[in-house]
Amino acid sequence: MLYFGADYYPEHVSETRWETDARLMQAAGFNVVRLAEFAWSLLEPEPDVFDFSWLDRAIAILAAHGMQIVLGTPTATPPRWLFTEDMALVNEQGQTFMLGSRREYSPNSPEYRRLSVRVVQHMVDHYHNNSHIIGWQIDNEFGDRCYSPASRDAFEAWLKQRYKTLECLNERWGTRFWSQTFSDWSQVYTPTKNIHAIHHPGLLLDYDRFMSDSYRDFQQAQVDVIRERCPQHFITHNFMGFGYDKINYFDLAQTLDLVSWDNYPRGFWITTPEIDPTSLALSHATMYGLKQQSFWVMEQQSGHGAWNVIPPSARPGEIRLWVYQGIAHGASGIVFFRWQTAHYGAEQFWQGILDHDGVPQRRYTEVQQIGHELQRIGTQIAESEVKSETALLLSYESRFAFQIQPTNPDFSYPDHLASYYRALHRQNISVAVVSPESDFGTYKLLIVPSLFITEKETVAQLQAFAEGGGVLIITIRSGVKLVNNQVIDKPLPGLLQELCGVTIHDYDSLLSGQTRILQFQTPHLQGKASVWCDMLTLTHAEPLASYGEDYYVGQPAISLNKVGNGYVFYVGTCGNDELVKSLVDYAIELSHVSRGLATPQGVEAVVRWRGAEKLLFLLNHTSEV
Repeated sequence: MLYFGADYYPEHVSETRWETDARLMQAAGFNVVRLAEFAWSLLEPEPDVFDFSWLDRAIAILAAHGMQIVLGTPTATPPRWLFTEDMALVNEQGQTFMLGSRREYSPNSPEYRRLSVRVVQHMVDHYHNNSHIIGWQIDNEFGDRCYSPASRDAFEAWLKQRYKTLECLNERWGTRFWSQTFSDWSQVYTPTKNIHAIHHPGLLLDYDRFMSDSYRDFQQAQVDVIRERCPQHFITHNFMGFGYDKINYFDLAQTLDLVSWDNYPRGFWITTPEIDPTSLALSHATMYGLKQQSFWVMEQQSGHGAWNVIPPSARPGEIRLWVYQGIAHGASGIVFFRWQTAHYGAEQFWQGILDHDGVPQRRYTEVQQIGHELQRIGTQIAESEVKSETALLLSYESRFAFQIQPTNPDFSYPDHLASYYRALHRQNISVAVVSPESDFGTYKLLIVPSLFITEKETVAQLQAFAEGGGVLIITIRSGVKLVNNQVIDKPLPGLLQELCGVTIHDYDSLLSGQTRILQFQTPHLQGKASVWCDMLTLTHAEPLASYGEDYYVGQPAISLNKVGNGYVFYVGTCGNDELVKSLVDYAIELSHVSRGLATPQGVEAVVRWRGAEKLLFLLNHTSEV
């Protein structure tokens, strides 16, 4: 079935209001609500004293009106009596976060983790037999990197497990540079920004990995408790889409039953009136790709998304559009944030479906329309799936490494990846987002943007994909680094040389706004070079484009290599949108990927499959009818 509902905070309104809210939810076609993810101080008002009576009453009223319940574990907002400085998150500048907002904790504080598990255990003990509970959300929107003393100690333990000996760590990081060799484990430090120059790239990348693992492990401690007593309930966490870049989401999703994410197209202050549908589609595709299965939108924007400054409102029809875009791209649950706008606290102007007065108005009517539509067609949609012939490889390892060394101020790994997604999305071609560890065998076209950190196992998979008839596009700054963030001691693109059929004998990093003319050896391509220019020596690839100016005039910039039954493009520049689009079009032709439905600019066509039956979603992102 499709789930449709709202995030509800019964503790924020009078109990006399609960029945009215439940009745209005039922009338809107809701069948699910999320509860309690910020209510720790009410659930445990004193140390080891628990009170679930208010939540029991709220659940009973909601269930009487057809609602099923997702419970949030409340660990993002600890009670004031519980929190101490040694539990606090310390940011990169060395500032300690104490209570006043949310998520101020360090995921590496042993005491905070113990108390978090304890409150979850009590919730599970109380609700494991409640037939109205269907799932659990762990915490809320993990999380910033922490540089606290507790994180330093945990980092030392993490490094010991990874490297076993200091000799191995020193060798892998190359700590002889700038005399940074460690002679005792106690010398390990957290890389805050209070230094004269820059930190060692090997340490920085491992610290980013460690912090990603820290949130994964903090989550797993709660997952284990719930899984033991509530095997019939699903477990999720609310991720933050493609844009969030501090956690390896593939790792975080691994032991969850389903992924959910928080979608705020007009959240916070925006500088342009138009919402980019491609950006939203990429986040949906990424969330689907984390487990290659349907996901939930656990927080779907329902009005102004604001704390202190109020941005433009969601336009009439926009909420409905966002809901159906999510469903088209694989969502099986849509939950609005929030039911009613808060009267107090930091989110007084973060609009819910209902305003402060609780009276149904325009947004409620629009949500109610969606609910009634889903009651008619929801079963068909729930029985369908997303299929893709094209995939885009997302490497969080490379993403972390580019945060440390972007190599050019105008280069952005996520923007570069998104440029290739955009070229496909604008042709209404479904794109799967995959990890380097994924099975690529089901796809015809695989795009590998800037695989900065490259491992032998991934190269072997890419080789097999091409030999089997797949078409690969590999772009700049791929194969540069080994897993320890050392530059490879081979000609670039390193381990990818043979596959690409090229070596890079030189490169140029362009100034902001600079471009270079390209001369094409094929009519398939057009456009200019920008940001970065690799100069290629062709070993067994053929040239598709050469530079038309500067000291590298005439030198190959883009190549195509025949590998087994497939092809491998190497793209030695970022390029403008025109170049990316023409490259993608050529790769579509070679790979025989099915083209999407042609639509006017701003109209998105997405297909879900119910067996051999197509379910076509046409989404108009323009203001024109």
